[in-house]
Amino acid sequence: MSLQNIRLEVMLTLEKSIDTFVEKFLITPEKIWQPTDFLPNSQSDKFIEEIKEIREISKELDDDFWTVLVGDTITEEALPTYESWLLDVEGISQTSNNGGDNGWAKWIRAWTSEENRHGDVLNKYIYLSGRVNMREVEITTQHLIADGMDIGTGQDPYKNFVYTSFQELATYISHNNVAKIARKNGHTLLAKMSKIIAGDEMRHHLAYTEFVKQIFKYDPSEMMLAFQYMMKHKIVMPAFHLRHSSDEKGTLFGQFSTVAQRAGVYTGFDYVDIIKKLNAVWDIDKITGLNDEAEKAREYLLKLPERMHRITERIVVPDTKYPFKWINPLH
Repeated sequence: MSLQNIRLEVMLTLEKSIDTFVEKFLITPEKIWQPTDFLPNSQSDKFIEEIKEIREISKELDDDFWTVLVGDTITEEALPTYESWLLDVEGISQTSNNGGDNGWAKWIRAWTSEENRHGDVLNKYIYLSGRVNMREVEITTQHLIADGMDIGTGQDPYKNFVYTSFQELATYISHNNVAKIARKNGHTLLAKMSKIIAGDEMRHHLAYTEFVKQIFKYDPSEMMLAFQYMMKHKIVMPAFHLRHSSDEKGTLFGQFSTVAQRAGVYTGFDYVDIIKKLNAVWDIDKITGLNDEAEKAREYLLKLPERMHRITERIVVPDTKYPFKWINPLH
């Protein structure tokens, strides 16, 4: 049987348990939080007062913080790209052979519907803050969706699930650190909002790591090679193509990454820590039944965190002030 057919067989096997995954890792719209739960109530007499309070305390947070928050918001808003990309993965389809719903499509739609709330609540909040040029944010968001993305996974489900396992943990770290900074600066509402978004990302991370864990049981060598491939080529962030209106795509991403590191929201050390966590959660050192190539891949993966940590220690983060069009400077 070809490698492609084996992957399809594994995906079909996992699909039989998709309802269990949905029930375990996702929450129905009626029970989960909604953006309105964390925003000023427009039907309340105190609505204007609450907005004024947000605008006032928003002055206490610096441009680096708002740049990172805007970048996180735009990343969350580009959800249509992520849904269309996942629906194109081998073994995933919007329809099934019997004409019913494809289980994987059910998962992706339910997952993206949860993710959709993140962009909604953050977009409204940064709009109310008065610190952000929303038209420039909206232009960047539209470009990011229109430009699409290439995360180096192709249609391979194994590589895609490594990517989502990594990326969901990265967004957990980012939103969780935003929550800490906001709380430290008395930005209670934003702290609560970011903390609960981080909680969603952690649930999603646990789901995708479970998919990979199951694949290791059925196809250990190919799963190990897919993990190694993704780590060798490095994980490209979803917002890799960030740009302003007149720029080439990807122009802003390096600057944004520098600001995120400088603000302590997402650093090179976080990247290394995620690799360690994935090695641990998938028991990379204990997987059995590997062929010779996969054994070498395992050895590479186990040594990678220490090697990358040494490289990261030598990185100097510049204190350059970048002219992001998204940010309204304080006068």
